[in-house]
Amino acid sequence: MPYRSNDDLPARLRRHLPPHALDIYREAFNHSFASHVGDIRQEEIAHRTAWSAVKRSYMKLADRWVPKSAHSD
Repeated sequence: MPYRSNDDLPARLRRHLPPHALDIYREAFNHSFASHVGDIRQEEIAHRTAWSAVKRSYMKLADRWVPKSAHSD
């Protein structure tokens, strides 16, 4: 189901992703979820799409997610 705010996202995401990455995840999830109405894999597709969106802008460095622009060198 769509997420109204970042506080509604799963706790495991809120613990690990920075606020901007949570925004990206939530917006991508909600858009994908709405785009795949009727598909039995709707939620799975939406989660995969959301992670892909986060990974375009963030990377995991040790145990933290950091913006790629900060480490693009």
